[in-house]
Amino acid sequence: MEPLSWGGLIIRILAQFWPVWVALVVTFVASIRYKRRLGLYGKLFDSTIGMIGFALVMFWVYTAVFTGVFDLISTHDPLAQIAAMKNKGPGTPVTGAEGVYPYYLLGGDNLARDVFSRMVKGSLVVMAIAPLATLFAFMVGITLGLPAGYYGGRLDMVLSFAANLILAFPVILLFYLLVTPEIMQTGLPQYMAVVLFFFPLIFAGVLIHARFRTQPQKNLTWLAVVLVPMAVIYVSAVNAAGTRVDFSPVDLFDIPSGILVVFVSVVFVNAPTVFRIVRGLAMDIKTRDYVAAAQTRGERPWYIMLWEILPNARGPLIVDFCLRIGYTTILLGTLGFFGLGLPPESPDWGSTINDGRRLLSIYLHPALVPALSLLSLVLGLNLLADGLREESLRD
Repeated sequence: MEPLSWGGLIIRILAQFWPVWVALVVTFVASIRYKRRLGLYGKLFDSTIGMIGFALVMFWVYTAVFTGVFDLISTHDPLAQIAAMKNKGPGTPVTGAEGVYPYYLLGGDNLARDVFSRMVKGSLVVMAIAPLATLFAFMVGITLGLPAGYYGGRLDMVLSFAANLILAFPVILLFYLLVTPEIMQTGLPQYMAVVLFFFPLIFAGVLIHARFRTQPQKNLTWLAVVLVPMAVIYVSAVNAAGTRVDFSPVDLFDIPSGILVVFVSVVFVNAPTVFRIVRGLAMDIKTRDYVAAAQTRGERPWYIMLWEILPNARGPLIVDFCLRIGYTTILLGTLGFFGLGLPPESPDWGSTINDGRRLLSIYLHPALVPALSLLSLVLGLNLLADGLREESLRD
C-alpha cells in the first residue's frame, strides 16, 4: 500500500473520532435548546469564547470516555511494537504485522509504537487524574478554608501558616522526594493519602448534618446513603496489601503506587492555594446581610459556612476549578516528562513528549502530537474559565 496523502490522512483521523463528533453535536444541540433552564452552564452558550473552550475540553473528555470504556477510537495497542514501523512518518502503511489497522495514522515513535493510539490513550490518563485530583484538592481547601475565614483568630493563623509553608516548598523537589525509593519504603505517600482522602468524607458528612440536623431521621438516612459507599471507596483507595497501610479486609481495588504518589502530590500542592481563595471569599461574604440574618435565626456556624457562604462563592470557585484542572494537566505533563511517578511505558502526554524529544531534530511527530494535545486541552480549559467568568459577572 502507498502512504496516505495529507487529505486522506486527515479524513481517516476525523473518521476515527466519529463517536466524539456525534457526542459533541448532541451535547451542543441539547445545551443550546435548553440553555435558559441550565443556570450558569446554559449561559455559557451565550459566550463565543466559552463555547470554544467547552468544545475543546469536551472533545478530550469524550475521547477519554470512548477510548477507556468502549475502545472505539484507538487503532492499535499503545504498547504494541511493530519493528518495521520505528520512527515512520504519519500515514505510513503497516508492514510486518497482520490483522491490525493498516496505517500508523500519526506515525511511529522510537520504539515502533503508534503515536495516534498513544495520544488517544494519553487523554484517558489525564482525564482520570487531573479532574479528580483537583476535586480532592478543593475538598481539602474548602473544608479548611471556610472555618479559617469565618472564625479568624488563632485557627486562621495556624492554618494560614501551614498553607504558606507548603506553598513555599519547591513543587518539583517535593515530587522528587516522594518518588525516591527510601521515602516510598517509609509509606509516607500512603500516610498522606490516608489523611488527604479523608477530607471528602468530612466535607460530605458535615454538609449533610448541617442541612438536616433538625430532622434526625432524614439526617441519619442521608448520612448512611452517602457516607457508607464513600467509606468503602476510601478504605479501598488507601489500603494496599503487603504495605505499611494494610488494615482492612475490604479492598475492592488497588491504586498503582506510582499513580497514588502523583495523585497525592497534586492534591497536596493544590490544596493550600484553594484554601487561600476560599478563606478570602469567606472573610468577605461573612459580612453580608444574609449571613447576619442566618446568625439572627440561630443557625449553626457550619450551616452558615456551607449553605450560606459557599453557594455565594460558587462563581469564583467554578472558574478557579477549571483553571486549576489546566494547571494540574500541565503538572502531570511535567511529571511525566521527568519520569516521576507514572510508569515508564505510560502513554501519558508528558512521558510521550519526553520519549520523542530525543530525536526531535530528525522526527517531529512523536513529540509534537502529544504537545499539541496538551496545549489544546489547557487552552480549552482557560477559554472555558474565561467564558464562565464573563457570564458569572453578568449575574
